[in-house]
Parts: sequence; C-alpha cells; structure tokens
Amino acid sequence: MCGIVGYVGGREAEPILVEGLRRLEYRGYDSAGLATLTGDRLHLRKRAGRIADLTTHLQERPIPGCHGISHTRWATHGPANDRNAHPHIGGDNLVAVVHNGVIENYASLKRMLQDEGVVFRSDTDTEVIAQLIAFHLNGDLVAAVRKALAMLKGTYGLAVLSPRNPDILVGARQGSPLVLGVGEGEHFLASDAMALLGNTQRVVYLQDRQMCVLSRDSWHILDGDQMRVEARVQQIDWDAGDGDRGDFEHHMLKEIYEQPEALENAMRGRLSDADASAHFGGLNLDSQQLRRAERFIFTACGTSYHAALVGEYLFEELARIPVEVEYASEFRYRNPPIDRNTIVLAITQSGETADTLAALRESKRKGHPTLALCNVVGSSIARECDGGVYLHAGPEIGVASTKAFTSQVTVLTLLALYLGRMRHLSSLQGGRMLDELRAMPDAIRRTLGCHEAVKVIAEKYAGISNCLYLGRQFLYPVALEGALKLKEISYIHAEGYAAAEMKHGPIALVDRETPSVFLIPRGAVFDKVMSNLEEIKARGGPVIAIACEGDEEVAARADDVIYVPEVPEYLQPLVAVVPLQLLAYHIALLRGCDVDKPRNLAKSVTVE
Repeated sequence: MCGIVGYVGGREAEPILVEGLRRLEYRGYDSAGLATLTGDRLHLRKRAGRIADLTTHLQERPIPGCHGISHTRWATHGPANDRNAHPHIGGDNLVAVVHNGVIENYASLKRMLQDEGVVFRSDTDTEVIAQLIAFHLNGDLVAAVRKALAMLKGTYGLAVLSPRNPDILVGARQGSPLVLGVGEGEHFLASDAMALLGNTQRVVYLQDRQMCVLSRDSWHILDGDQMRVEARVQQIDWDAGDGDRGDFEHHMLKEIYEQPEALENAMRGRLSDADASAHFGGLNLDSQQLRRAERFIFTACGTSYHAALVGEYLFEELARIPVEVEYASEFRYRNPPIDRNTIVLAITQSGETADTLAALRESKRKGHPTLALCNVVGSSIARECDGGVYLHAGPEIGVASTKAFTSQVTVLTLLALYLGRMRHLSSLQGGRMLDELRAMPDAIRRTLGCHEAVKVIAEKYAGISNCLYLGRQFLYPVALEGALKLKEISYIHAEGYAAAEMKHGPIALVDRETPSVFLIPRGAVFDKVMSNLEEIKARGGPVIAIACEGDEEVAARADDVIYVPEVPEYLQPLVAVVPLQLLAYHIALLRGCDVDKPRNLAKSVTVE
C-alpha cells in the first residue's frame, strides 16, 4: 500500500525523495511527507492529499539536507489529514519515522508511554514506534530501534533517522516489503524497487526480522539476533522508462496496449516444439512430484483470483487435475483437510499481498509443496515459495490490473499444457496448442482495433448506476473481472455472473437503465448464452455483446456489439477481457475519475 523512500548521500535529498514517491503513487495513498537532516537539525514537511499538494508546500518552504526519508500514507489509524501524515516525530525532534504496516499492540504501548509522560500528536499507530525509539535513544540509534522493535506486535517496513546519529539511516522489516538500493557514494531505501529506477538498478531485498544500516559510503544488514549477514545484490531488469506513460494519457491505457508484448515475454523461452509442451526453469518440483499431484489449490486476491478461476477451467480441461480456488483472505484462516498430494499455487502480481503471503506460509507450515506466479523478482512470495514462474510483464503502475491478468492467464495456460502433456495430451494436441498460443499476441493486437468502437459505446453508457456482466465456462471469470474493472475505476456498481444464474435472482435487477455486458464468442455453449441474452432483451434490458468478428446473429439481437477475433475457447479470456478493460477506462474518463489512482484503493495490499 503505502510508499517509503529514503536517501543518504551527497546530493540534495528533496528531489530524490519526491521523485521516488511519484513512482510509488500507483500504490494508493491519501497524504505524503518527508523529513531531512542538516547536521543536528531535523526538518519536516507533510500534507494531506496528493504529492502535488506536498510539492506546492515545498515550493513555499524548501527542505534542505542530503539525508532524508519520505512516505505516502494510506490511512488505517486516524483520518487522512496533515497531523496523521508521515513522517512521525518521537521525543523533542529526536527521531523521525516512516512506516508501512499495522502495529497491533499500539494501544497498550501508547498507554505505557503516556504513563511515562510522553505526549502524542497524532492518531496513528506509527507514532508509537517513533516515541518508543526516542524513549530508548541514548546516543545509539541502531540499539534504540532494536529495543523498540522487540516490543512491537504486527507488521512493519520502516525507515528511521535521528539528529543524534546524523550519518546513518536505519531500516527494518517484518511482513512489509523493504528494499535497499546500492549506489556509488549514496544509498537508498524503498518499499518498492520501482522508486529507485533512474538512481540505481542494484538492490538488496530485506527479509523478515532484518534491519539495515545505511550511510553515504557503506551499508550492512543485521538479522534478528543483531548479527551481520551476507546479502546478495540483485540487478533490477526494469529501466526508468518502464515507469513512464510515454505517449499515453494514463498508465492503465499504456498497460492495456502492452498486453501483446507482455504475452510474448511470458511465453519467451517456455515453448518447446521438441516436446510439444511448455518448459519452466523455476518450478523446483521434479516430474514425479508433479505426476503424483492429485489436486491443486489456487489462492489469490482480487484480479489474481479471477485469473485463478480461469486457471481452474484450464487445469481441469487440459491437465485433468482437480482444482480448488480460494480467496487468500479466507484460506489463511481456514483449516481444511488437504490431501498429501496437493500442491498450493499462490497467484499475485506484486508478490507482497499480505493475505496471499499468509496463505502461502500456512500451506508451507503444514508441509504442502508451494508454487507461485509472480511479477516481481525478489518479492516476499517469490522468495518464500518452493518454486514458481515469473510473469515478466514489466512494472504495472495502474492500480486496476490489466496486463498482469492476461499474463497470469497465459502462464496458467502454459502450466496446464505442461501438466497435460505429462498425463494424457498427445504430442499432436500439444503441438497445436503451441501454434495457437504463439498466435495470441497478434490476436490481442487485432482486438485493440475495437478501441474506437468501445469509446462510442462508453459515451452511451457513462451515466449508468448499475451494470451486469455475464459469461459462461472460461468466460465466467472474465465477467467477474470486467465488473471489477468498472467498479474500481468508475465507481459504478457492477456485478459479474455465470450467465445461466441470471434467472436465479439477479434478473430482478434488469431494467432499461441497467445494461448487461454479454461475453458471447462462438463455442460449445454459444446457443445457451444466446438464450440468456434473449431473457434480458425480453425484459427491456440493454445488451452490450462481446462477440466474434462478423457474427451477425449476435449483432441482430444486441444493442451494441464489440468484436474480437475468433480463437480457441480456452484462449477466449485473453481476447474477451481487452474490450472490458477499455470500456471501464473510457467510462471512468467520461465520469471524471482518476483512472490510475482510484479512491480508497491501493496497488499492493500489504495489510489485512
């Protein structure tokens, strides 16, 4: 959720910190601030609202110093106002702290400190950390941080500075991501490597219960026992341009148009004509373990959950393996009986989603093999799973996920092919699937040709208050995803359903002001979905249809049609979702919504 950026070096910190925060705007926030040091003097600037509000404040009151921390806050404890914005100060300007996460025992710690005469200035749990560190500070900031952390229950990724130790910046992590950036004569700290692009591509990912100590010329990492540990410096394979909008008005639109390349990247090096199958290098489970697998459990949240639902159809159809799909937020607290030969697959874009990470850890604790689909190298889930597959989709900045969804579905298709070839699919079937998969990036490029038609339809329906999305089989999860996109960025109430379920209740919602978006490409259940469409039309409901190119039968019945290329049924989610992404985007624009940063949402949800 929130963003952290820290810097220690020879340059002025303010522009580095502000630019880093801008790169993290996609994570969602409602206030921003920074603190810097000049010698033994601490400077603080913070504002509720957007980073633009903070930069206006900084123009009026510039903040000097080559050593600083900054933060974008997503409110948990206390409303979004200047008082609750980070950084928070401990003591009489002794300590400044920025923090991501939730401190569960903050109330008892706050009472303890108040009994000692400490006066609090905010409603946040974070100020407890700052006041605790100041309470224990006796000239050694690292020791004071260590004592404070030992008293905390909950999650944190934090950065700390103090005029008592003006040459160092201290970071710590427990359940919330933190990455150290390695430079020449300067070092960085951030909650997301994206914040470091343009300054360094050499990073170290902190693990839970680790602290880092940064100065201008050195850095080191301490474990939970305060022993120095060796850490591997990794190279970020993104560059600064990956985070820019280019010629596009919004990151979301850019990422919709990046989907053909994202699919090519997801498949690159993974298609084996010799085996008529897919090939993966990081599963870390041998073929015998995979052949013995009798069931998969997919666990995910949000858009990744919808990709998992598509994966359920793919695995059962192509690999003949039973699959259960679980919301990670529920699965982490359930105690279901799980057979010995069950593999748990976590699906996530960021690799830091708190619920998905907790579900993965619970599965590992019970001895089940764990795999992950993830887009971020070095993320918590990528490190902790037994094996996995990177999406290679590149950074996704828009809060509403687009290219991550299609990349996840693509990789799930490759996994289904791989497992299917192990079990029952013939080499002829496998070879045909490889050809069909290779054709998909161009199919999506053709699908993007519907853009102008979608804009016209968006103008027609931008004023609606409710919308229904309907599909069957492989396209039922796409209906859920289309409804989610509309909700996320346009704030229109929308629901997705299996098309045949309409008559079991939701059809009561149908009226002339409530359009239904039907996913109705040609396939085995085409006639069934057409019957469902007729039920809506009979009750006066407007119909927007996503149909195969040239389908006159659908055009004759629907009020509006968006055409997509005809592809095999198991690949239809990849083309059918694109017009739904564009429809949500243009309706949101017409309603004046902030497409890339929708209200109340965060890109990476690192708290429960």
